[in-house]
Amino acid sequence: MSKSFIQISDSHIDDEKFVMGVDSQANLACIVEHISKQSYDALVFSGDLSHNGTINSYIRINEILKPLDNKPYILPGNHDNKSNLAKKFGNSLLCNFKLNDWEIITIDSVQNEKVSGHLSDQKLQVLTDEIKLSKAKYIVLCLHHPVVPMQSSWNDDLSLENSEEFFCVISQFPKVKAIIWGHAHQSSEFKFGNIKLFSCPSTAVQFCGPLSIGYNHYTLYANGEINCRTRWLDYCLGK
Repeated sequence: MSKSFIQISDSHIDDEKFVMGVDSQANLACIVEHISKQSYDALVFSGDLSHNGTINSYIRINEILKPLDNKPYILPGNHDNKSNLAKKFGNSLLCNFKLNDWEIITIDSVQNEKVSGHLSDQKLQVLTDEIKLSKAKYIVLCLHHPVVPMQSSWNDDLSLENSEEFFCVISQFPKVKAIIWGHAHQSSEFKFGNIKLFSCPSTAVQFCGPLSIGYNHYTLYANGEINCRTRWLDYCLGK
């Protein structure tokens, strides 16, 4: 029996409605309305919930997410203020979760006052231990920053700085079947050996690609396969 989960990312909610030329609050509300009509088992929000990390922006995000039955598992992004984020979403911040034979492991790749990501030796050791101790047959890793070149106009210098070290760790574990991220505001699919790699579009605005907003919907199968469908919506007009 398959399970599924949804990934949303980079909503960039601020105290003002308009961010980067779009009404990011209206766009997130439209995404939430669409998701509320879908069948799924869990929801992941992979960072940059807020644009400037204000406490009011997280209060607003919480209000927009209220129609969803499944409360999201949260990862921080480089735009987030971790202290304010924890005040509103602390119970679901950087929490791993299981879906049948699968486990989704969340990773904090954010550096203080830097746009690019990095995983310290300590974080890499924690990740190693989590994978070793996991009783799941299959694992999905989720972080904010891209781990491979995006093959687009995206500046790869703003991605994970030490992706080679990251892949050295996970290459030891065949049970790692997929890695997912946000940050680049782009829907893409790559592979690293037998590991599938998925980039999630932004709910606010894309840096390249369609003039749309979107999210990823993943299906997890009992044989270790994972499929991803990107759902696209038109920009929404605020009230």
